[in-house]
Amino acid sequence: MLVLDSVSKAYEHRGRMVKAMDEVTLVVPRGDFVSVVGPSGSGKSTLLLVLGGMLSPCSGKVWLEKESVYELQPEKRAKLRKEKIGFVFQTFNLVPYLTALENVQVPLFLSGLAEEQQKTKGEALLKRVGLEDRLDHKPSELSIGQQQRVALARMLANDPKVILADEPTGNLDPETSSSVMDFLAELNKEGRTIVMVTHDPSLTSRTHRNIILSDGELIYETISRSLPQLRHRHMLEFTRIAEERVVQPNETIISRDQPVDHFFMIREGEVEVVLHDEKNQEYVLSNLSEGEFFGEVELLRGGKSIANVRAGGRPVSVLTLPRADFLRVMNESPITAEALGKIVQKKLDERRIADRRLAGS
Repeated sequence: MLVLDSVSKAYEHRGRMVKAMDEVTLVVPRGDFVSVVGPSGSGKSTLLLVLGGMLSPCSGKVWLEKESVYELQPEKRAKLRKEKIGFVFQTFNLVPYLTALENVQVPLFLSGLAEEQQKTKGEALLKRVGLEDRLDHKPSELSIGQQQRVALARMLANDPKVILADEPTGNLDPETSSSVMDFLAELNKEGRTIVMVTHDPSLTSRTHRNIILSDGELIYETISRSLPQLRHRHMLEFTRIAEERVVQPNETIISRDQPVDHFFMIREGEVEVVLHDEKNQEYVLSNLSEGEFFGEVELLRGGKSIANVRAGGRPVSVLTLPRADFLRVMNESPITAEALGKIVQKKLDERRIADRRLAGS
């Protein structure tokens, strides 16, 4: 498991301090595959360097399994990196005067492996990436895609449990990029944890989770999942003002025909949207889970709640946004407002159908 606990990192640039990471907290379970996106300068590469034990934070802690990375002595930290972490770079960082095989042998040599063992393992790794016929080729004699495959083989030399990839497909054509993603997915299936920075939004669908950095701050995943059409600056604004509320099992969150003053996003757990017939018999209209939301119908259309909303059979964590802030951002984000408008209409139609069904029962 990789953990960032309230980590901050700042640089001095032309006489002023620039925050590359601002109180970032992140948990990456073992075997996860996480993509990291955000505009240039948002702190993505800094995040990888801090995770990989290459850049000390100004505050906060970084944990790899049970080791507090920056509380280790430099020698032990270097040993931890060598044994447990593999790096993949956009620029490959191959040694230009060494062959493909010799480049893969470098970390094996540094690990103290005998020369014959280095060669045998290096050949096997290059065969795995499809370069068994390019062992004696130098980087300048290889295509860009082949150079990246050499870099991937070298990264695997010490069998890392964690892979940190900084724009691994950034210099590649679409076909080669897809093959690299296939290879990373294969490594993830073997149980390796992968954190990948990318500028390509099409790649995020191939990872388990996608996190967004903006101005050095981590946007709540609940917000980015619930409202993916929002601009990053609006997501960040919602992250700053959202409040978390924990609701106990079966507790009512919104009562029908009552005013609604907040927009709700489900962070964990499940809620039930419930209607009652004339005999007060329940009808569960829908179940909403993590990444879904409620309250938007009343906020966008006005009026009172169209249904009861309550927690399911276990506690529910929701993020809440005040009415005024939600409506202001919707006015500034017409694409999101249009998407939510379609959802609102669908929910209203479902409620009308349910009301007719209950009236006739």
